[in-house]
Amino acid sequence: MVETPGPADVAVVREQLGRPPRGLRGVAHRCPCGHPDVVETAPRLPDGTPFPTTYYLTCPRAASAIGTLEAEGVMREMTARLAEDPELAAAYRAAHEDYLARRDAIEVLPGFPSAGGMPDRVKCLHVLVAHALAAGPGVNPLGDEALGMLPEWWRKGPCVPPPREGGETGRDAAGPPA
Repeated sequence: MVETPGPADVAVVREQLGRPPRGLRGVAHRCPCGHPDVVETAPRLPDGTPFPTTYYLTCPRAASAIGTLEAEGVMREMTARLAEDPELAAAYRAAHEDYLARRDAIEVLPGFPSAGGMPDRVKCLHVLVAHALAAGPGVNPLGDEALGMLPEWWRKGPCVPPPREGGETGRDAAGPPA
């Protein structure tokens, strides 16, 4: 279930991304530390530009760990398995349909693909993991698989400091880093 983001959530996501979030609609998943780690974004940015990535991973630690998987060739291996395993391909196509249905429930983007390479290839594990976290286990098989390969990124504590009263983070109060 997507939560309406409060000022503290917006401040945390801003800190995680290093910029203000664009098209933020809600918090789609929370890290065990309590911070948002996946946000739901609008299918169009405020200026009207289409933005088909509905679920956006914001946690820099999770994103870094996923980047390591990508660099190790996991996407290439998964794409090859899609061509060889009809059951996996069917489940991945169902994940694609789920992603489109969730996005279309917000706003239809005619002619735009889902995200992450779905339904035929694996292009971005970040998107697949974000979808898996937002939708829950069993919806995106390759997102679930990638999620299972990740270390527990939250074990070291929050990726950014908790916001102070009023929703500002340490960076907000001190200004941008030098």
